[in-house]
Amino acid sequence: MTDSPTSPPQLDPPQDREPNPHFAGVDVIKAHLKHLPAKPGVYRMYGIDGDLLYVGKARVLKNRVANYAKLGGHTQRIARMISLTRSMEFVVTESETEALLLEANLIKKLKPRFNILLRDDKSFPYILIRRDHDAPQILKHRGAKKTKGDYFGPFASGYAVNETLDILQKAFLLRTCTDSVYEGRSRACMQHQIKRCSAPCVDLISKQDYDELANQAALFLQGKATTLQDQLAQDMERASEDMEFEKAAILRDRIKALAAVRASQTINPADVEEADIFAIETKGGQTCVQAFFIRAGQNWGATAYYPRHDMDDTPEDILAAFLVQFYDSRPVPKLILTSVVPSQAKFIAEALELRTEYKVYIHTPARGAKLGLVKQAHTNAREALARKLAQTQSQGKILTHVQKVFDLSEPPKRIEVYDNSHIQGSNAVGGMIVANSEGFDKSSYRKFNIKDTEIEPGDDYGMMREVMRRRFARLKKEAEGRETKPDTWPDLVLIDGGLGQLSAVIEALADVGFGPHDLNLVAIAKGPDRNAGREQFFRPGRAPFQMPINDPALYYLQRLRDEAHRWAIGAHRAKRSADIKKNPLDDIGGIGPTRKKALLHHFGSAKGISNAKLVDLEAVEGVSAALAQKIYDHFQN
Repeated sequence: MTDSPTSPPQLDPPQDREPNPHFAGVDVIKAHLKHLPAKPGVYRMYGIDGDLLYVGKARVLKNRVANYAKLGGHTQRIARMISLTRSMEFVVTESETEALLLEANLIKKLKPRFNILLRDDKSFPYILIRRDHDAPQILKHRGAKKTKGDYFGPFASGYAVNETLDILQKAFLLRTCTDSVYEGRSRACMQHQIKRCSAPCVDLISKQDYDELANQAALFLQGKATTLQDQLAQDMERASEDMEFEKAAILRDRIKALAAVRASQTINPADVEEADIFAIETKGGQTCVQAFFIRAGQNWGATAYYPRHDMDDTPEDILAAFLVQFYDSRPVPKLILTSVVPSQAKFIAEALELRTEYKVYIHTPARGAKLGLVKQAHTNAREALARKLAQTQSQGKILTHVQKVFDLSEPPKRIEVYDNSHIQGSNAVGGMIVANSEGFDKSSYRKFNIKDTEIEPGDDYGMMREVMRRRFARLKKEAEGRETKPDTWPDLVLIDGGLGQLSAVIEALADVGFGPHDLNLVAIAKGPDRNAGREQFFRPGRAPFQMPINDPALYYLQRLRDEAHRWAIGAHRAKRSADIKKNPLDDIGGIGPTRKKALLHHFGSAKGISNAKLVDLEAVEGVSAALAQKIYDHFQN
């Protein structure tokens, strides 16, 4: 791949009139045409503030960009995009397929304003049966597959994994505890008492029998449930005939648990062994794409996505853009079933094959069992979108009410809520949550580790000042040189606290160049005895007030406040937990994982290292005389 960015042309606006944004946009595009090759590639269009407007791919860059240089014949969205364009960048690729994959990667990473966007980019969870321990452990796994073991997935959600793990524990009695807990057991834990673990930690089951349980769990997750159940039924009958009634009862419970797993499947995958199923429903300018995942002949959960797009985008175009972005960093099955034929379906399949070692089929069934699966997915998409639209309408009414309560010029599109959490000043963390017309925008949540060493422990006002200075200094920088406010500009800022917190916020904002009325600031203080419904609201230059206890806007603001509190406490607990686990050796430069392991093995603990003599430190493999002196001085000081 050859990176060939062209420099934006320097254009002088006509001297006899004000610059015409539409003319300027076309003129910029035409200026680039002179230098473009007749090769495949990706192009990017930027606005006046340097904002990325659009990312597109082309089989022939010159021809594709030439279409934008024509006046007329464009949809309203494309015409608007052209008018806003002030510069372009290009990347030439070896093939159109490579351009398609690069386009998807850039769209997901940069989130351009005029592209169709897949807004949920979380990785899917797997079930892992670890094989790097004498007693295999079964657990939920996300991320890179570095641990030795058997991976099964992907599952649609963490809930789907937890539900399956719950029943698998009952069926196969595999341990879920960590290695450190396992090694420290002297007697069986509660999991064994409630018949969810066979207690290999205290040798209540032989290694051979435990390995057989792990192998049976793997067989089940591979889709061989029927064979496994038949085998277990034969073993149960044999145990009963041998009068081993306790063993027969265990096998009976295992068979019942397996039957429960199979009965819990929400759809019947019929003769489909492995496939992803996507159904799309569009209504009221919004779209839902419902995804089902079939692996090993089993339904491994469903999830709904709501891609961002323009009103005039067709379901075929939306689904095509969705699929390419969806599989940018996810495993691709051999079969993809869809409710409509995506635009360029054959081309997309060829692009996905570049990331696999097998043929990929994108199929829209017209009859048979596969059509039934797609129809069920479509029913779920339709119902999920109806719920989403109802929720959006309800949210819109609430935001309109919030607008009236706080005398805003329009319903707030972005609300930021701030809270702090600490214990007597230790592990202090500030939290920010964001809400918009669709609910909580969790991808925009932020936490702020309090760094100012001059803040007195427990000084809530000082913590709030630091959080506000850092957050709004950045916002000020984002807004510099722009004609419009950035998307990250809050329409309403809520602070968990009273008049003191509000004063601290106003002071901090003044330090970074904001006046008390540049932002809509509101502090929400708990009422007497911290009673919900008795909250007081403080605004700059206005008398505090309360809202009627049955006001729906009050309930909404309480939810925002409570979510900010939950987020800040969670960040504080995570930081406190990390500090508890922190090793004193982490503060010494030059000690990596290998040397740390060698030191701990030699002395047994960090306390042993802290009491060690210099000559003993030098005796550890991999520790030089200079490093030994450094470790010794660290603990002596």
